[in-house]
Amino acid sequence: MISLTTPASNQPGILLNGVYSLIIAVALLTAGEAYATGKKHTKKAAANAASAPAAKAKKDEGHFEQWKEVSSFISEMVSKHGYTEAELKAIFKQAKYIETARQLMRPAPAGKPKNWKAYRARFVEPYRIEAGIAFWDKYADALAKAEQEYGVPPEIIVGLIGVETIFGKQTGGFRVMDVLTTLAFDYPDTPTRDMRMQFFRGELENMLLMSREASLDPFVFKGSYAGAIGWPQFMPGSIRKYAVDFDGDGRINLTDSPVDAIGSVAHYLAVHGWKRNLPIAFPATLVLNEKSEQLNTALGKGLQASYQLQDLKAIATTASSEAPTNIQYGLVDLQNGNDATEYWLATENFFAITLYNRSYFYAMSVFDLGRVIAAARQK
Repeated sequence: MISLTTPASNQPGILLNGVYSLIIAVALLTAGEAYATGKKHTKKAAANAASAPAAKAKKDEGHFEQWKEVSSFISEMVSKHGYTEAELKAIFKQAKYIETARQLMRPAPAGKPKNWKAYRARFVEPYRIEAGIAFWDKYADALAKAEQEYGVPPEIIVGLIGVETIFGKQTGGFRVMDVLTTLAFDYPDTPTRDMRMQFFRGELENMLLMSREASLDPFVFKGSYAGAIGWPQFMPGSIRKYAVDFDGDGRINLTDSPVDAIGSVAHYLAVHGWKRNLPIAFPATLVLNEKSEQLNTALGKGLQASYQLQDLKAIATTASSEAPTNIQYGLVDLQNGNDATEYWLATENFFAITLYNRSYFYAMSVFDLGRVIAAARQK
């Protein structure tokens, strides 16, 4: 889970309890994250990684501990957290430059229009549905406990873990220290480069602190090309803030404990605005022309529910009789390429999911996958 984009249009607390055991053996990218952030792990990216002159220049400079920017970071960590310069230099001397991660962070090339139906088909598909049924059946008690404690229903937790890692099957095979160091100090040249580098430096700081708190070598942690870890793909900062020991074994383990993952996802959503028993979204029909200024204003409100149902009636309506009139909504558009755009009235719970990954497509795929799995379990 990583939130690196600006407010979506279409497109992880408590302190550590004991020792982490987060060694990941699966050498695959996170399916949900890789697609939701618009980055595709293709042969083209691999070719770029092999031939990019920037990568060669950086590799020729030597180890990270020799970089000026890394030296400044080390000094900050010594001052803030009581490390010694020698121990951090020894760590960064082991870090490897990962050009593949750098290439995958480049913006997707302009081309095909966004297509919700195509996106949905990647995640709401037979394999994930069957795996989701098995996961729900196996961990029904933990899912029920999470709903009781945090108010997040099983279908949302199941849908999110299914989108993120296909229930632990695709958690990532990059050494997290390598990718975080690369992205913290040599993020690709994009309009948001400075902001992204600051983000990854913060995650690198949390990675080092997390490994020290757990008395583990930081290089044992593996994850996605962006540094996300385990079944729910939490970034190190989110692990330190929101991960919980939900199975009660005295440690937090998002790699080998699906129960910890279940509790941590529920805790994250609860902290980020999830409301118990609140619905999520209702299909809507436009009343105004798609080019109207009033519609654009409603769509531009960002990741928040700020309208009463009555206020939206002049813009879009829903035929659902289950839509409460006493809660707030936001208008969401799901573009379908050359086909008609879908519109939805989304509640605060929908927008809580977007704070896990800042994407309308992502949040809707979590919602859809979860409810399809729930329905399939009843057959």
